[in-house]
Amino acid sequence: MKKKLVCLFLFAWLMVGFAAKGINAGDPTSPPGPIHQKSQKQTIDRSVLPLPFRSSGGQVGPTYKQSKLNQIEPVGAPADAPNIVIVLLDDVGFGAAATFGGTIPTPTLDQVSRQGLRYNCFHTTAFCSPSRAALLTGRNSHSVGFGVISEFATAFDGYNSVIPRSAATVAEVLKQNGYGTAAFGKWHNTPVWEVGPTGPFDRWPTGMGFQEFYGFMGGEAHQYNPGLFQGTKPVERPEDAKDYHLTTDLVDHAISWITTQKAVSPEKPIFVYLAPGATHAPHHAPATWRDKFKGQYAQGWDKLREEIFASQKSLGVVPPNAILTPRPDAIPAWDSLTADQKTVASRLMEVYAGFLAHTDHEVGRLVSALKEQKEWDNTLFLYMVGDNGAAPQGGVRGVFNEMATMNGVAEDESFVLARLSEAGGPKASNEYPVGFAWAMCTPFQWTKMFASHLGGTRNPLVISWPNRVQAKGELRSQFHHITDIMPTLLEAAGVPAPSSVNGAEQQQLDGVSMIYSFDDKDAPSRHKSQYFEVIGSRAMYRDGWMASTYHHINWDRKPPVAFDQDRWELYKLDEDYSQGKDVASEYPEKLRELKDSFMIEAARNKVFPLDDRAGARVVGARPGILGDRTSFTLPGGSTRIPEDLIRAILNRSHTITADLVVPADRNVEGVVTAAGGYFAGLSLFVKEGKPMFTYNYFGSKYTTLSGKDLLPVGKVKLAYDFVYDGGGLGKGGTISLTVNGKTVAEQRLKETIPLAFSADETLDVGEDTGTPSSDKYQGAFRFTGKINEVTYELK
Repeated sequence: MKKKLVCLFLFAWLMVGFAAKGINAGDPTSPPGPIHQKSQKQTIDRSVLPLPFRSSGGQVGPTYKQSKLNQIEPVGAPADAPNIVIVLLDDVGFGAAATFGGTIPTPTLDQVSRQGLRYNCFHTTAFCSPSRAALLTGRNSHSVGFGVISEFATAFDGYNSVIPRSAATVAEVLKQNGYGTAAFGKWHNTPVWEVGPTGPFDRWPTGMGFQEFYGFMGGEAHQYNPGLFQGTKPVERPEDAKDYHLTTDLVDHAISWITTQKAVSPEKPIFVYLAPGATHAPHHAPATWRDKFKGQYAQGWDKLREEIFASQKSLGVVPPNAILTPRPDAIPAWDSLTADQKTVASRLMEVYAGFLAHTDHEVGRLVSALKEQKEWDNTLFLYMVGDNGAAPQGGVRGVFNEMATMNGVAEDESFVLARLSEAGGPKASNEYPVGFAWAMCTPFQWTKMFASHLGGTRNPLVISWPNRVQAKGELRSQFHHITDIMPTLLEAAGVPAPSSVNGAEQQQLDGVSMIYSFDDKDAPSRHKSQYFEVIGSRAMYRDGWMASTYHHINWDRKPPVAFDQDRWELYKLDEDYSQGKDVASEYPEKLRELKDSFMIEAARNKVFPLDDRAGARVVGARPGILGDRTSFTLPGGSTRIPEDLIRAILNRSHTITADLVVPADRNVEGVVTAAGGYFAGLSLFVKEGKPMFTYNYFGSKYTTLSGKDLLPVGKVKLAYDFVYDGGGLGKGGTISLTVNGKTVAEQRLKETIPLAFSADETLDVGEDTGTPSSDKYQGAFRFTGKINEVTYELK
């Protein structure tokens, strides 16, 4: 055996020696001399990612003394590749910001637009998750599984909320081409059933090209008590932070990350995606900002639209022949409101104005930081004012607690009026009436969720890149779509759209680069055709024409008509900027042509089947974390578990049982388990040694059970039981509290939460993260005894 090993060693040594002398044993014609690796200075083929590891210049001899080290050549971005920063605001209509004629001052947007370009024909999808999916992938939203927001996902391919590996994000492509990449703020593009401690995490931001992520995973966040993640790990905002606001926190983290990146690797370009979640509900603004606008909206939405439209024409952000579209019958006239209704509506609008103004101020800090670090001139900065139009979820009157509206429950007007002074603060989840949302979309028809009309899909875009964009303060009116962002960034970075990423063949990009428009304001648009669809509202654009059908008005609570009964409209956008004149009767053949085109594009992009359900999708239409289980058990200390895990307890009987250990002195209190928060939820807790349970019905009614006696010493089985009346969603039932099998309190609930406690809170054991679900304690109220486990069981 030893002789065999020696022979193998000698053979290997000879082969190394031959290689060092340039001898190829299989090729007698090989020239003598050392073998050099091919020079890596040649043009890199970036069409297949990841790029191969590269090294050159070395040679191998029998020992290190006869060898020369290779020079490792790290993968780098193309020469002169710019930094890229995208700021994406949320739920902002075309006519909100002063830069585009609105009444809300946006000095940062003004500043960036003076140094760059304003786009007044840029389009989104009319909904949150779909717009973000289209932006990040460069593909139409349905074709990457995001025909609707992730909470409404179904198993159909166009709606499953699963971005396929064949649609690598722009972050993934830039990262593999030498960029540092980071996302801050709202994500909203991971399947709901994967947002939890068990993952999988490959569809979280850090699994889709972002090396750093700090933000929240859902559609919205409480601005004072957000549920945050750093990478995939839950983190809490500092409890002692004075005047905390999420937007400020996100910008702080973005600036810190950029500073570190440029300090360590100043030549390495960066890609930053800042999506603060503002100004999505809840409309939370610091008091000093929301009070800046007191009394400024008493004129109401009808006159406000006229004021904004006049300003838009004066600024030139709409053409001189643009039409101010009339108020639809589904939105009441301002003068039809009572005095109290006007008071509520105008205050909710004031708070929203403060929210947007504050957001623009915080974006200004990011701009200032880039300038202070001498990075501004070589930064392609895209300031996108909205992922869709202004939101109509406040309904006709406006709401103090949007979760009521999202559950299909109407708030009592007197309740909203009584709590109005708290609007914009931590105990409110307020949203303005649809009339003001419509005004924020001036001069267009409709709002967010109307993919058919420009009020839902046309958003301001400002682009600055001092080293490249020579035109300053000019307007661009080419038709563009949010799918055009990725091709624009890739062209700016000097990298191609790859054909393969991580072994997956890539879908073709649906967007086109906008860079051709930077230098030529009169260049014809290269984005010739685009379909739109959200919850049955749909449109087809082609070469200046647009066919539209809004299908359903989502706040009037009337059932939608059948799809084949929809009335289609036709607009010639090249001559009619605001969709002000329906010409369907004049051009029936053109309308038929565009309707046929929609069918073709819808089939190609997985839009079918059309589905006009909204909240109904939440009930049984998609996978849940619980799956087929009828119970689950969490150990003590489990926090920030997605609320999706316990949505199965809604509208059915259930029991929550906690195994506790009470110390000898009986000095124990704190949350045993809680879900939801200020705006709806439940909490099983101990206070001053006594067991308690609170059911929070939309923050307007707290029902609390309380045991009269202290918990006994030692092992204790504390349980809450709910017996549901049945007969539909949100019905009542009987609730009871037991200690070691003995009932200590019992009461009736008249009504319950039908669909969801919150949009951003979680399920916790041992404390109440986020906002408190009960009005009987403040803060996290951590449990001071021992919790072995808590079991949720469905009956």
